[in-house]
Amino acid sequence: MPLQLDMSGKVVLVTGGARGVGDGIVEVFLRAGARVEFCGRTAPETSRAVAGRQAYFSQVDVREPDQVDRWIEEIVERHGRIDVAVNNAGGAPIADFATASPRFHRRITDLNFLAPVFVSRAVFPVMDAQDDGGVVLNITSISARRPSPGSAVYGAAKAALESLTTTLAVEWAPRVRVNAISCGLVATPGATDHYGDAEQTARVAATIPRGVFARPGDIGAACLMLASPLAAHITGAVLNVDGGGEWPAFLQHSPHTGVLTARSRER
Repeated sequence: MPLQLDMSGKVVLVTGGARGVGDGIVEVFLRAGARVEFCGRTAPETSRAVAGRQAYFSQVDVREPDQVDRWIEEIVERHGRIDVAVNNAGGAPIADFATASPRFHRRITDLNFLAPVFVSRAVFPVMDAQDDGGVVLNITSISARRPSPGSAVYGAAKAALESLTTTLAVEWAPRVRVNAISCGLVATPGATDHYGDAEQTARVAATIPRGVFARPGDIGAACLMLASPLAAHITGAVLNVDGGGEWPAFLQHSPHTGVLTARSRER
């Protein structure tokens, strides 16, 4: 029987929860029984409900601290508490670093680093006042720790977010735990914009040891685990959810490459 984690009575907020990875995170917490609040700049086309539980959407630009503060106040008015905050909103289109405008670089930084700063800052006093504290989860990327050509500022912002995660885990201990989930390649509706058509995407997937992209729900499951009592002594951690990362480049030229890739397929 699979392990079931019960988040009944817990209030969870997810930024950028209307689509992609955020939608998967929202669904996982709804299935676990949580009361879920999510936000975005554009309202989703359909309401989000799972097993009779409805997620509540608010139109918020998380790059604007005043909007973030109002949103947190509204959530507390509705529910009286906040148990988990998932800083998921982020992303960046492919762009050449040297020719992209300063305004472009600033907007990427604002979304991928300063928005989590604003949300975390706003939820901390709420969580710190609760008897059982709270959990902040930051969604980062493998781009934070390896070269990220075409999304250089995005990778740098995610690296900054991982640094912030480890520092806040110390500043806010013991009442508020802070962790990060480092995502590898995820199969979302927008994945083709980065990886191409089905054939090209399959070639990209072959560079992952597990041979497949993550699903949004895989990221949600990692968030659920880190938000649960199972992770009560985990804080300041960066959990890789990347299918093993990427095949080392030297293996392309290794005499054992065929054996290694065949063994991976067998598994």
